[in-house]
Amino acid sequence: MSVAAAVDGGGATAGLLGLGRSHASRSRLRICRIRSPPAAGWSGRRWRRLCVPDVRCLHGRQSPTAAGQDDPRLSCSAVAKEAASVVSPSVGRPGGDESVPRLRLRQLADEFRALPEPIDRVKRLLEYAAQLPPLPEADRTPGNRVMGCTAQVWLAAAMDGAGQMRFAADSDSEITRGFCACLVWALDGAAPEEVLEMQTEDLAELNVVGGAAGGKAPSRVNTWHNVLVSMQKRTKALLAQGDGRPPVDPFPSLVIGLDGFEPKGSYAEAQVKYLSPDALKVEELVNVLKEKKIGVVAHFYMDPEVQGVLTAAQKLWPHIHISDSLVMADKAVKMAEAGCQYITVLGVDFMSENVRSILDQAAFEKVDVYRMSSDQIGCSLADAAASPAYLTFLETASRLDPSLHVIYINTSLETKAQGHELVPTITCTSSNVIQTILQGFAQVPDLNVWYGPDSYMGANIAELFSQMANMSDEEIKHMHAKHDRNSIRSLLPRLHYFQDGTCIVHHLFGQEVVERIRGLYCDAFLTAHFEVPGEMFSLAMEAKRRGMGVVGSTQNILDFIKQRVQEALDRGLDDHLQFVLGTESGMVTSIVAAVRKLLLSNESASRKIKVEIVFPVSSDSVSKTSVNTTKQQNSSEAHELAKLSVIPGVSTGEGCSIHGGCASCPYMKMNSLSSLLKVAHQLPDREGSLWSYKAKRFNSKTPLGRSVAEVGCEPILHMRHFQANGELPDKLVHQILGRHNNGLPAP
Repeated sequence: MSVAAAVDGGGATAGLLGLGRSHASRSRLRICRIRSPPAAGWSGRRWRRLCVPDVRCLHGRQSPTAAGQDDPRLSCSAVAKEAASVVSPSVGRPGGDESVPRLRLRQLADEFRALPEPIDRVKRLLEYAAQLPPLPEADRTPGNRVMGCTAQVWLAAAMDGAGQMRFAADSDSEITRGFCACLVWALDGAAPEEVLEMQTEDLAELNVVGGAAGGKAPSRVNTWHNVLVSMQKRTKALLAQGDGRPPVDPFPSLVIGLDGFEPKGSYAEAQVKYLSPDALKVEELVNVLKEKKIGVVAHFYMDPEVQGVLTAAQKLWPHIHISDSLVMADKAVKMAEAGCQYITVLGVDFMSENVRSILDQAAFEKVDVYRMSSDQIGCSLADAAASPAYLTFLETASRLDPSLHVIYINTSLETKAQGHELVPTITCTSSNVIQTILQGFAQVPDLNVWYGPDSYMGANIAELFSQMANMSDEEIKHMHAKHDRNSIRSLLPRLHYFQDGTCIVHHLFGQEVVERIRGLYCDAFLTAHFEVPGEMFSLAMEAKRRGMGVVGSTQNILDFIKQRVQEALDRGLDDHLQFVLGTESGMVTSIVAAVRKLLLSNESASRKIKVEIVFPVSSDSVSKTSVNTTKQQNSSEAHELAKLSVIPGVSTGEGCSIHGGCASCPYMKMNSLSSLLKVAHQLPDREGSLWSYKAKRFNSKTPLGRSVAEVGCEPILHMRHFQANGELPDKLVHQILGRHNNGLPAP
């Protein structure tokens, strides 16, 4: 099989030969032949490429200016000067350190910049589109599609005998074809290292349609970026193949279609096993929930068996809800209002604490709340916020006025209460943390913000604000109306975050996993929770800037996937959407349910759509709690391992390893279906056999003698006010500005 066939599904040969079609009568980009020997598998065929010496100022037409005037769009002398050194792109670097592709892109940028009217730039792009040879139908395959573009875009790639990259591209949109023509002109014939060293920032000055890159035409800018990323991915694959390196094994994935599922890898097979749950178990659960009026709130990160049964049971009993942690308590209140006498919580302990306290605040003290284990269901983040180091962090904050403590919702009620007594506190989620912090800085002059306990999220927030400091005021105001470049720069030194707290699941999205994603899935849609390490955050943020990624909460990730699937359905074209799931793999059940619902809503369009969910996990790792294993961890990880009674491994279908490449929370997996059925069947608990499962009320007092439940709920109520009104509540602002000298919030 040829190199092109191996990489591009067998259709690249015809497409690349299509570059040889001559349009001499009207061509600005003249085609010339390459005399270098053909690559293996290409014998008997003659390569052609776009030759710079015959580019006549890129357009080869007389200027629309008056006779005798110079055409300001591009100096012919500049093209001629470059032409002398570009016949072989591998020879030298004209213009100092600039590579030939960068010079070509700069010339394109100069040309389009010289056209003051958008309509003229569009016309020029359409002229280029007319000269791009059409890709043969044999090359217009799903395997050659470029994901993320509004239009359909196909790209074929190969390497010739001289080791230079050859590209051919096409699109069903004339404007997009113009983009493809420009990129092919810039990169066809370049050395692989020249292709790989290109960055999306190199395209920033290509002012073609609307404003500059990132401005008024984001979907068009995305086309530039996505085609470039696809070119680079295929270049890497061809280099590896040419060097004789074995292909890197892909991560497990699950392909969702209208007619069913296609699991790839043992991990995905384990997930599929529970997507069609046992009907008898579903019936048993629904019957007992209905009989005893039990509501169920569960987190997205549940075990796939539990989620499969709950998702099916939702259709028969409305008081079952699966979501992120914030919404769980709200839904519990709705269930109580609808007559549920018990609420079962499938999550970690701080979630059941929040449900218990919010029900009490809503005057549903008689509705009992039950956890799913007699043991502690911990959380590494919640534990970090309860540590002496976090107390020291807050004591430092209390000595600097004015200060606001922004604490992640994934913490205990007791921690929220103790923090609020030291520093005025508001809770946040991964979906609203950015807006919460920006609003605090906008609303309170000279505010200091102290965020915790998630160190990765804190570092990611700081990095995001640093990036915002280099954006235009217009871009910043799009993110928050009351900020500009000066205000963002001024707040940077007043943002503080705790540096010793991580989620043991998201911690595993480190450099090793990111490098695999970068190599295999750089052209896929990337999703990342705000809790991931900086490497994964940066990768997803780069994808987000070109319309190919999302960074946020579990709900943000789910909404992003649904939106992209709906857009594909609206187009009604053959499409294969690939999403890298940069969070806990338990999300897949909710994703599958949402995607299947969309596919079933439009069956005619859905038959052309495939949705692939990629799990960045290690399917052959087994977690163990042996002394030898824990010695390999740092002290905090060893402490977490020592407390675990269950660590999923391959034998349980989780494919999970605490020490690398895993995205499955062992704490969440303590919420089993058997525990839920046990609790439900034994209610009402007249003999007290479920005492250890019951979520306890906080009857303890804070250091100032106030109720932990009352003080701990106040930061949550502050957040709810912010979500409803877009501003910090007056009470919280008063607490920030009116603090006593000893660091306590004003009453």
